[in-house]
Amino acid sequence: MRDIIRGTRRFISGLRPVKVPEAPARAFRDLWPGDANRGARLLRGEFESLGTTHRLDPAGEGASGWDTAAGPIAWRAAAHGFAWLRDLRALGTDAARTRARDLAEDWLARGAEDDLAQAPEIAAARVSAWLGHWDFLAATAEDGFRKRLLVRLAQDARGVVASLPAEAMHRGALVTLKGAIAAAVALEEESWMTRALRFLPGELERQFHPDGGHVERSPAQQLLAMQDLIEIRNLLHGAGINPPAVLATVLERAGQALRLFRHGDGGLAQFNGTREEGSGLVDLVLTQGQARGRAPMLLEESGFHRLQAGRTLVIADAAAPPPARARDANTGLPRGADRYAHAGTLAFEMSVGRDRLIVNCGAAAGAEGAWRDALRATAAHSTLILADTNSSELKEEGLGRRPERVEQERHEANGAQWLEASHDGWRRPFGAVHRRRLYLAETGDDLRGEDIIEMQEQGAKPPGFVLRFHLHPGVTASLQEDDQAVLLRLPSGQGWRMRANGARASLEDSVYLGGEQRRNRQIVLTAEAGQDTVQWALGRVTATGPGEAAEA
Repeated sequence: MRDIIRGTRRFISGLRPVKVPEAPARAFRDLWPGDANRGARLLRGEFESLGTTHRLDPAGEGASGWDTAAGPIAWRAAAHGFAWLRDLRALGTDAARTRARDLAEDWLARGAEDDLAQAPEIAAARVSAWLGHWDFLAATAEDGFRKRLLVRLAQDARGVVASLPAEAMHRGALVTLKGAIAAAVALEEESWMTRALRFLPGELERQFHPDGGHVERSPAQQLLAMQDLIEIRNLLHGAGINPPAVLATVLERAGQALRLFRHGDGGLAQFNGTREEGSGLVDLVLTQGQARGRAPMLLEESGFHRLQAGRTLVIADAAAPPPARARDANTGLPRGADRYAHAGTLAFEMSVGRDRLIVNCGAAAGAEGAWRDALRATAAHSTLILADTNSSELKEEGLGRRPERVEQERHEANGAQWLEASHDGWRRPFGAVHRRRLYLAETGDDLRGEDIIEMQEQGAKPPGFVLRFHLHPGVTASLQEDDQAVLLRLPSGQGWRMRANGARASLEDSVYLGGEQRRNRQIVLTAEAGQDTVQWALGRVTATGPGEAAEA
């Protein structure tokens, strides 16, 4: 570490003023599609990001969208990062181009000196966005605007390169490297490229587990990190530079890991800050990443499992949360890989064909604290919650108390699959360990589970607990008279029934933020204090007559 610090100081002291060109030396285009609906909202002065919307309007008076009071830090970071340019580009209109320039001018005048805007990962995201949208944003603009933009870009890039290696443990460090490489190509700064390439191999190994899973354990960040890798590869190829061999290896593994998180509809499972994401974008990323082959059934180091039989798919989280780190004292940005982590250890999702059946509630990482944390809570996941206490402590910058030991064991025989897992997230407050067993039959028509609270002190009795199974909004549910079963109907018309032993079944309202906020329902299995085991089963049913159903 001392060598890195000394090298950084020497690099900074040796930096010469950047010669600002009339235009970027090499043109490259942002690869990813924007969202025209979000672009239309930007035209109205509304910026939607990470599950929340606030004003971002260059014509606004008083406080601007760049101010500290404009919104939560995650939302403001996204605003300063300018990735929303692709949403305006998606509109393809002169009005969209004008709004992009007006917002950039407003940022130069009122947002550029914000401490958050100057954070390396935010500045790097902005450098990449400006260069990737140069034709849309600035190529035909008046000379003064282009010059102001390029001067600021060069200033930002100089600071980004000097900040390497990045301090963040999360994907922000990869974004910082990508911005440095993009600036080195566009401004023809060979020393910048040399420095970025020096740190790239080590960062790739730090960002990705050997199984290809990203360190944040988030399907959404897995997708974004793959996009970063593809852009870095393309930038280096376009500049005539051979990427380090580890880049191709990591990209291939990351693509396979991304496949594990896909449901039958092509979208992503909702763990740790993830929303569904459009299947089209996931397809595009896999194609651009040249990721071939079938989805793996488990990510050994990352701790995610995929149980699949017939048309039924279960995706389960069976590992400890990612590591923590103190937030940046100047900007308030989280630096740990747990920045978007949820208290959802041992949660699972289930789909049948293209229909999602059991889900987690989704995420709103850019929302105000109370709403954001409601979606991060254990109760917002399809798992067990003990005594209304989260399995991990939710904090602004990530997680506090958390499971320290998560064990998992998987078995397969004749097409049937078992997953046994446990976590000790409630050991400190209650002296308890949660054990979950999942069994998927070889036909895919029968999923069975057993949840156990194991007290570590001899003779101790567990407090009351509940199991929650959040249903996708497309699923209809009806409670059967004995309060021991719930009948479910999927959008395809297929029927399933949940039965429980050792708990009382009920139906409650829930909320779903896989995309736009929607109402849904959840099955709640309630175990009284002293009860330590609940068994449950989800089985496909077939209609046998009016109002009747039979097990398949």
